[in-house]
This record gives sequence, structure tokens and C-alpha cells, in this order.
Amino acid sequence: MKKIEDYVMSIPNFPEEGIIFRDVTSVLQDAEGLHLAIDLIQEKLKGLEFDVVAGPESRGFIFGVPVAYNMKKAFIPIRKKGKLPRETVSVEYDLEYGSASIEIHKDAIQPGQKVVIIDDLIATGGTTEAMVKLVEMLGGTVVKIVYLMELAGLCGREKVPGYDVESVIVYPGK
Repeated sequence: MKKIEDYVMSIPNFPEEGIIFRDVTSVLQDAEGLHLAIDLIQEKLKGLEFDVVAGPESRGFIFGVPVAYNMKKAFIPIRKKGKLPRETVSVEYDLEYGSASIEIHKDAIQPGQKVVIIDDLIATGGTTEAMVKLVEMLGGTVVKIVYLMELAGLCGREKVPGYDVESVIVYPGK
């Protein structure tokens, strides 16, 4: 049986010289790879008490929804600004070159709910920090954050000290 790392294609020098791009689409396009990825993410939640799963568009949807479905939990979408139809709260955060905003419906998380955040990748941690802020603005508690992949050399975990962050695959570099 293949390991999950075997499904991830690594593309050297993309998007620029010296960077190794870890392509999650190679996991998604293989039925066994996708199944394994969902199972391994879900395994990180074994024995954890939580109420809802939240995830950012678009790959957080891809990995978060099957986990929520399998564990009989609701899924809360976190979207780019302007994509949600009802009243929202938003957080702006810094990117490598500029800034971005994400938002969540104002009624998506109830005070006291325990929230698991699921996404495909943690790099610099800016999106992660913003998602945690959104959950907490609504009175929720982030009890765990799970990623399929982590680029440890970019130190994304440092943006969310004190939170339980786990990754299925950890790459030491950028």
C-alpha cells in the first residue's frame, strides 16, 4: 500500500527558483490517494470532542466536508470576502505580497461551540491565524487545526501558539 506522501507530486522551481511546490491535486485525482488523505485527517480527530468543522475555500472544503460528513458534524465554510450571501464577520490578514480578507456567516458558529479547522496546507500561517480569529469573534473555541501538508520551514505554526495543530505530512523546507 502506498503512503500518502507517494501521492503528492513535488514540482521543483515552481513558482520560482529554489521553491518545491507540493501539488495536492495529485492526491485528489487518485481515488486511493483521496480516500487515504481523508482517513488520515480524520484519524487526527479520534477521541476529540467537537461540534463543527470549519474550512476555507477551496481546498478546506474538499478535505473538511467529507470529514464532517463521516463524523456527523456540520461544516462551516470560510470564504473570500464578498462570497457569502448573509450577514458576515471578516478578518483581514497579510500575505507575502499584500493582504486578503476572509469571512464567515455571523450565525455560523454559536458561542461555546468547539470547532475543528481543516485545510490542505499550512505555510506562513496567515490564513490560519485569520480563521482562528473569525471563530473566536463568534464565541467559538478552536479545539484543533488539521492540515494534510505543512511547510515547516515557513514557521506557520508560530502564528497560532497555544493551539493544537497537526499535519499529516510535514515537509522540513519551504
